[in-house]
Amino acid sequence: MSDSGRIAKPQAVLFACGLNSIRSPMAMGLFRHMFGKNVYVGSAGVKKGELDPFAVTVMEEVGLDIAKHRPATFEELDEWEGLNFDLIITLSPEAHHKALDLTRTLAADVEYWPTPDPTGVAGNREQMLDAYRAVRDQLMDRIKERFGPSFRSNE
Repeated sequence: MSDSGRIAKPQAVLFACGLNSIRSPMAMGLFRHMFGKNVYVGSAGVKKGELDPFAVTVMEEVGLDIAKHRPATFEELDEWEGLNFDLIITLSPEAHHKALDLTRTLAADVEYWPTPDPTGVAGNREQMLDAYRAVRDQLMDRIKERFGPSFRSNE
C-alpha cells in the first residue's frame, strides 16, 4: 500500500457504476488502453443496462472500441469469473454502496470517484455527445492522476 493507505499498484481493478452501460465500460476501455495487460480490469453495474451508443461513439473518437462490451451486474461477474479484484473504483453512489457491502466479505479496497451521468443532459445530438465526452475526459484524467505513467512498468 502507498502512504495514503491505498494500493499503489493493484493487480486487478473493477470499475463499477449503476447500469454498466456508460461510465464503467468507458473507464475500463481507457484503463486497458493506457496500461495494457499488466493489470486485469473489469466493469460491472448494480443493475444490468444496455451499452449506450453515445458511449461507443465518444470512445471511437479517441480510437477505442468498446462496442463488444456486454453489460454485467456484480452478481453475473461473480458467477462468470469471481470478484477477484483488489481495487474497486465506484463511479456512482449506488455502485459505491454495493461495493462497500461486498467488501465485508471481499479483501478489496474501494475508491469512490463521483462521475456525472451524461444521460441527464438534454439538447441536440452534439450537446449530448459533449456531455459524454466530458465524462470520458474526466475518467481519463482521473485514471492518469491515480495510477500515473509509471504504473505500466513492472517495477
